[in-house]
Amino acid sequence: MAAPPSSAPLRVVLIEDYPILCAMLRDMLNELDGVEVVGNADGEQAAVAELERQHADVVIVDLELRQGSGLGVLACLQAGSERYGNPRAVVFSNYGHSALRARCKALGAEHFFDKSFQMDELLEFIQAAASRH
Repeated sequence: MAAPPSSAPLRVVLIEDYPILCAMLRDMLNELDGVEVVGNADGEQAAVAELERQHADVVIVDLELRQGSGLGVLACLQAGSERYGNPRAVVFSNYGHSALRARCKALGAEHFFDKSFQMDELLEFIQAAASRH
C-alpha cells in the first residue's frame, strides 16, 4: 500500500544580514523534516519584498539589518499581514533586553530567541511548527 502524499512543507523566510549565519541557518532548517527555506533577505526593504513574493508560513527576523531594521519588518507584517500571507514571526537576535523583547511582542512576534544561546530552541520551535503544519 502506498504512503499517503506528504503535506506541503512549512515555508520559512530568513531575514538575516550576516551571510555566514544566514547560510548556516538555511542549511540547518532545510535538514528539518517538513521545512523548506523559500527565501532570505538582508535588509528591511528586501525583506518586505521577499515576504510579499513568498507568502511564507514563518519568518525568522534578525533586528539588526544592512538597511532598516527587523522592527520595521515586524511593523510591516503587523500592518498588512494579509498582503504577506499571515506568516508567524519569530525574532532571532543578539539584542534581547526586556524593552526590546516587549516591543517585538507588541509588533506581533510570537517568540524571541537569543542568537548567543538559543539556536537549538529556534530549531525546535520550527520543527514543532512543521509537525503541526
